[in-house]
Amino acid sequence: MAGAPGADVPARLAAPSEGEDLLADYARLGFTLGRHPLALIRGELAALRFLPAADIADAPDRMLARAAGLVTCRQRPGTAKGTMFITLEDETGLINVIVRPELLERQRRILLSARLLGIYGQISRQGSVVHLQASRAVDHSTLLGTLDARSRDFH
Repeated sequence: MAGAPGADVPARLAAPSEGEDLLADYARLGFTLGRHPLALIRGELAALRFLPAADIADAPDRMLARAAGLVTCRQRPGTAKGTMFITLEDETGLINVIVRPELLERQRRILLSARLLGIYGQISRQGSVVHLQASRAVDHSTLLGTLDARSRDFH
């Protein structure tokens, strides 16, 4: 059959971009082994003066700071008197955010639905444990495009 007419011509497809690979990884697996999604938009986040998690971890107590990250977890334990705890993730690590009940009431939709959450707040350091006490939240999910980043929510 090797000499028979009608052989298939191999398809010539361009290799996917890093962003396309990342979107496919998240759509199928929920994570990627490549670069973190925020590494691709760090310039835009820096222009908005959002600090990476590594800088938040090194910040002094009571410093005013901005941080942004993928929401990986939202928790609102019954014993916390209405306080919500959010974990954000970027290419340098994790950020622990504390949201008081008053802010949660004012910005409930953003705090419960954003995939990429920007937090304005104040550093609270107790030894090696660092939290960002939220005073304002901003939804920057549009910067992620169609990235399917999901959080685990317990509230």
